[in-house]
Amino acid sequence: MIVARRATSRPTGNLPPVRGRYTENAPLGHTTWFRVGGPAEVVFRPADTEDLQAFFDGLAEGIPVTPLGVASNVLVRDAGIAGVVIRLGRGFGGISRDGDALVAGAAALCPNLALSAMQAGLGGLEFLSGVPGSLGGALRMNAGAFGGEIKDVLDWAEAVDPAGGLHRLSCHELQYGYRHSGLPEGWVFVRARLRGTPGDAEAIRERVEAIRSAREESQPLRTRTGGSTFKNPTPPGAEGPKAWELIDAAGCRGLRRGGAMVSEKHCNFLVNTGSATAGDLEALGEEVRERVQSHSGVSLEWEIKRLGIRPGGAA
Repeated sequence: MIVARRATSRPTGNLPPVRGRYTENAPLGHTTWFRVGGPAEVVFRPADTEDLQAFFDGLAEGIPVTPLGVASNVLVRDAGIAGVVIRLGRGFGGISRDGDALVAGAAALCPNLALSAMQAGLGGLEFLSGVPGSLGGALRMNAGAFGGEIKDVLDWAEAVDPAGGLHRLSCHELQYGYRHSGLPEGWVFVRARLRGTPGDAEAIRERVEAIRSAREESQPLRTRTGGSTFKNPTPPGAEGPKAWELIDAAGCRGLRRGGAMVSEKHCNFLVNTGSATAGDLEALGEEVRERVQSHSGVSLEWEIKRLGIRPGGAA
């Protein structure tokens, strides 16, 4: 049974003192784009980078830590997440111009970064208007849309390691691939510098508006969804079918399980029709994978990050 939430900056259990805030038994479902999922054992909202470093430095061994952004491309399982969930807030949301680049905190929203670049007359960052979620998640997965990826514009990113050390990493050091970064598990992005190219403000605005319109027309944005469910089998620029084409060819458009459905509008999106559980959504995704494998021989990989305690109690 979930007990009442309690917010405090004092240690809870084996956790170190912080200037930010701990919240015990914190519901997560209402904060995810799918609107499903169980609670976090503890949520920690650090005040700033130094507070996050101090938390890691004082953390006892064996306590699991899970960074979580705005949960736009995340499925939190119904039993919730054990240990500490780190959620970056106001102290990590700043965006400032630095020459022909933007320096932004990991909690800054990607569409806001695109708008800031547009207002500064910097091109090359328009694709971020088509990336839901925050910069931290985009850095972690090399997010991309409409012909652009994070690796195309990243100068450096700063991350805190599980011992509390702060590192500035180049794009090369992050070893980016398609929807993948080489940042070790347990590290948390806190800030990054994204370079732009000075350009015509009106042309940049038109590109941002075109991306917005294309998303609105092709994706189920006004539903409870989690973005693209599966990675495309071939990376951008390579020849081969897209994930949605394989899903459609396997007869999965509109497929349902419980309150979960494969979107009729874009079948690489799963939708919570209103009564879905995380279990419904994950099981539907696995059924889609099985059908595609059977039909085309292609094994789709999840793009959505599934977090938390697995069915049966395994973490």
